[in-house]
Amino acid sequence: MKAFVSMLPILLPFILLVLMRQSAKKGMTITFIAMMVSSYIFWQMDLLVLSASIIQGLHKSFAILIILFGAIFMMNVMNETHAVNRINLGFNRLTKDMRIQAVLIAFLFGAIIEGVAGFGTPAVVVAPLLVALGFEPVAAATLALVSNSVPVPFAAVGTPIQIGLGNISQEPLFLNEVGIFITSIDFWVGSLIPTIVVYMLLLFFHKNSTIRDYLEITPWTLLIGFTYELVATITIHLVGYEFVTISSSIITLLVALITIRFGILIPKNTWQKAKTKDTLIAESNMSLWKAWLPYGVVIGLLLITRIVQPIKQFVLTHFDFSLNDILGFNAIDSSLKLLYSPGFILVFSALIAWLIQKGDEIDLKHASTKSLKSIQSAALALLPTLAMVQIFSNSGLNNADLPSMPVYLAVLIGDHLHSVWLHLAPFIGELGSFITGSATVSTLTFSPIQNQIALDYGYVPELILALQLIGGAAGNMICVHNVVSVSSVVGTVGQEGTIIRKTVMPALLYGFLTGLVATLMF
Repeated sequence: MKAFVSMLPILLPFILLVLMRQSAKKGMTITFIAMMVSSYIFWQMDLLVLSASIIQGLHKSFAILIILFGAIFMMNVMNETHAVNRINLGFNRLTKDMRIQAVLIAFLFGAIIEGVAGFGTPAVVVAPLLVALGFEPVAAATLALVSNSVPVPFAAVGTPIQIGLGNISQEPLFLNEVGIFITSIDFWVGSLIPTIVVYMLLLFFHKNSTIRDYLEITPWTLLIGFTYELVATITIHLVGYEFVTISSSIITLLVALITIRFGILIPKNTWQKAKTKDTLIAESNMSLWKAWLPYGVVIGLLLITRIVQPIKQFVLTHFDFSLNDILGFNAIDSSLKLLYSPGFILVFSALIAWLIQKGDEIDLKHASTKSLKSIQSAALALLPTLAMVQIFSNSGLNNADLPSMPVYLAVLIGDHLHSVWLHLAPFIGELGSFITGSATVSTLTFSPIQNQIALDYGYVPELILALQLIGGAAGNMICVHNVVSVSSVVGTVGQEGTIIRKTVMPALLYGFLTGLVATLMF
């Protein structure tokens, strides 16, 4: 029975959202109630611990909603000032091929955002841009989620490695060695993601795609994928794991722009078969640099607040709304440092956009009203989801002398399947991200088990931890709160199960190929 209870956060969302096609709001509320009751009865969690976990989950939800509001608000402001129209005009002048646009925006621009922000921000920023270019909203959400995988193990200044492995080691050489294993494996697996993104566009969002549509774009998508991973490999050896994502994304974007400019591996056929609307975009008097400036402000502020130590110290210590030792439990905390939040930076950048792009007060009012309405449905899904996640994570605080549910589940699997752990380790990482919504939190939760299994059964710990991190990144494609977040910004609330049904296959494929490459190479 305990094994069944520990699997409820996996089984119920899959059954309710994917199979029964319920909305995340309804499905995750049912899951939360089932988890709360089961944890009290079978895991003997005290009511005070359950209450503290729920408060923690609600607080974490608020932190995520700030990011969501910031992303939506910025997009709405730029819609009101017609900056989005100018950006789309720029993309259409660069290329009208939707396959190339998907890689440029979802994969490369999303990777840049991941490299400076992380924590689900990329998908909610890039998906609305795709919608504005004529991509179906479900397509935009799906492509954004699948793309937000490869850049995640290193993310913003190496956070998933540095923080995620904090319970294992803080030794820079050890952490960098884990990063080297990640790039060695991802060179053969992660490099395929741009191709997979385009193939999903062709397969799921246009029924009459031809073999030519697939084959003619493949050389270019493979070039982009392998360029990204080559730069990542060079960076990890020469500079270190902290700057892998930001350097790989920027350099690869420059390579992509050069190939488009000179027609290198670019198909002569311009593919637009998945457009959902007429995308004849009116000419604009706004300069392209002014339209893009808010994103430049976002990237600049994120970098400054994370790299320049005096500024970082300031934003981390002022306007700190974190909750510590909730209801007296020193293991139950929730961080909310407002000035450090990507959501605050997005709101600030939106106001800069409004000033520079000469919006008026009615524009700001419309953008604010639309943004608040947009996050209402997301809030109703996120609140029970995060409350459920924290009950699951804090289940080690019980009166039955049981380990936490994540530990119980991982050890149960490890005891029986340790002989094929190279294949299973990535899926443990995916499991963690699916439940917790974060590759960093997944790694924090499961890295001690992964490390212990490596030591007990003769595996290289750095390799197993690398598989955990890659799996955690792949889990970003399917984790419920990421899906809810991106759905809220593209207007697909209630279709979360539809999106997960499309992202689950690339997520599982990523995990399978990762284990296969690790087995063959090491």
